[in-house]
Amino acid sequence: MSAIIHPIAPNSSASWHGQLELDYAQRDGKTIPDRVFVQAPLKVQRPFYPEEEVCHTVMLHTAGGIVGGDRLSLNVNLQPQTHALITSAAAAKIYRSNGREAQQTTQIRVGTAACLEWLPQETIVFDGAQYAQQLKVELEPEAVWMGWEITRLGRSARGERFETGYWRSKIEVWQNNAPDGGTASRRLLWVDPQGIQGGHEMMTSLHGLAGYPVIASFVFVGRGVSPELVKAARAAWHSPEKPIEPLQEEPLITLHESAHQIGVTRLRAGLLCRYRGDSTLEAKRWFVRVWELVRSGELGRSVCVPRVWQV
Repeated sequence: MSAIIHPIAPNSSASWHGQLELDYAQRDGKTIPDRVFVQAPLKVQRPFYPEEEVCHTVMLHTAGGIVGGDRLSLNVNLQPQTHALITSAAAAKIYRSNGREAQQTTQIRVGTAACLEWLPQETIVFDGAQYAQQLKVELEPEAVWMGWEITRLGRSARGERFETGYWRSKIEVWQNNAPDGGTASRRLLWVDPQGIQGGHEMMTSLHGLAGYPVIASFVFVGRGVSPELVKAARAAWHSPEKPIEPLQEEPLITLHESAHQIGVTRLRAGLLCRYRGDSTLEAKRWFVRVWELVRSGELGRSVCVPRVWQV
């Protein structure tokens, strides 16, 4: 693995223009980071192998949070027949804007018969933040991608509401079925544009967030799934709580007693789960169960929780 660390030159601007580039290759049946390029404040920890063949990678944002004017660019490439799981070391924090928009752009390419699990920890958007993110995934033949996005609007535990600012997110997943990489058979599998304006009627409308500060999505894309998997994902919300290591010391949440709302949809080539409620931990615990179902049924693997999670 080659690693390049590119420091930021001092200047008068308080904003960051961070970059992260990851290229994964297969060596002797094991996925390894073949090339890593980082530019502050983005970094990655050394790879972990709790599953041997699958490379677990933990991203870090060393500045502690994202402010107005920050530009973060992530580029991830998986070569054919590789398998990587990427997560983050802690929740991302989007601070109140200084008048400028903060942006994050992520480009992901998953090679033939490869799999990427994109499972960052939650994002906390402070009141007054102005933030836009775009994530684009390109799947080669037989490739699959699964990811989640868990967002808290305002620090509601401190009584903060998302009254001003905005949060925007757009995810696109494309698939190329041509073995030679031609564009003729390239098709859009799933697109998910979202936008929340602070203080807007959408925050309280029953057709919007209905007063809930947490919204979350889990998606598996790349191949069709059975109706049984959809039913199992719904049932996972109502099933009794079961231990998942590592556990926090707080009592476990019983999901079926929650008043929060969930939905599960069978996509043309995948599965989509939605959550709106009060708890990022609750959303993550349900998503972990769905992740376990998808891993077992579609990948033939048991769940392996990254060490940095608290679920």
